[in-house]
Amino acid sequence: MTDPNRYAAPILARACQKRLEQAGAAPQDAAQTVRALLHGSMLGTDSHGVRLIGYYADMLENGGVNRHPDRHFVRTAPATGRYDADFGLAHAASYDAMDHAVALARQSGIGAVTVHRSTHYGAGGAYALPAAEQGFVALVLSNSDPAVALAGGRGAFHGTNPIAMAAPVRGRRPWLLDMATSSIPFNRVKLFRSLGLTLDPDVALDEEGHPTRDAHRARVLQPLGGTAFGHKGAALAGVVTILSAILSGADPDPVMASTSDAQTGRARQNVGHIMLAIDPARFIGQEAFESEMDRYLALLHESPGTEAAHPPRAPGDIEWAHFDARSEHGIPVDPDTERFLGLSPRSE
Repeated sequence: MTDPNRYAAPILARACQKRLEQAGAAPQDAAQTVRALLHGSMLGTDSHGVRLIGYYADMLENGGVNRHPDRHFVRTAPATGRYDADFGLAHAASYDAMDHAVALARQSGIGAVTVHRSTHYGAGGAYALPAAEQGFVALVLSNSDPAVALAGGRGAFHGTNPIAMAAPVRGRRPWLLDMATSSIPFNRVKLFRSLGLTLDPDVALDEEGHPTRDAHRARVLQPLGGTAFGHKGAALAGVVTILSAILSGADPDPVMASTSDAQTGRARQNVGHIMLAIDPARFIGQEAFESEMDRYLALLHESPGTEAAHPPRAPGDIEWAHFDARSEHGIPVDPDTERFLGLSPRSE
């Protein structure tokens, strides 16, 4: 697909909201899910954008998530708390948990909230960004079902276990990191299957554990670092598992129910997250922190690159460029998602 149809964000938001409510989601839960999906699509993280709508609708319709969760938060100390998501759509729970982390940080300087009995929450940056927009440094971690081999391993052990972080910057949009600890997210494999594209080298393994670039043959992802340095990615995945799953009481990656079981309603996942908010005012001071972030990024952008056309970039630079372009020209939508939402260019 070289020339995808593009749609304005409000068009996609209405279509996704309608589809989720048709699948049984409560309107507010659907709205928070749409908010997270549009975050991914607007910032160019298409693997975790609106293309996930079919997956969430399937879980709702088949019982892979709780349509009417009884979520609740328990404060466990001045700066900590636990959040029970009750197997509902994870997006509403994740935004709410980060709100609690920010509230704790306002009082104590740091707020940490773990989430258990949760589900797939999409792009972690969706929950870090609102905290940074309020002046906090935010860190968001989540485990997931096994899809990534260990370094030197053949079968899946860890999940893609993403790390997201955001920080406020004086006069600029927040610094924003959102990355998997695998070579790529598995949703990108699915996206490439839909688009008929070839995978990059050293990111996936086939059924026999051999490297493959064929998205349709890919069965297991390689950890970040690939064949030569995958021990680093596997170790980072372990850090995420410890802090998001084991600390919260969720299922560790190797024993978690699969996404396919959740999608078909055969089992519900018990995914774990952790939301951490840090108040710079309690350390160097808010103005000093944001000023130093601005200086740091100026130094980074002035650093010489190997090619003038491709200068060094900070986390978030590409994403904010996508945001600007898609605000003007619309969000590209792959054919499968377009059909699922009943969209056509005339929808504009």
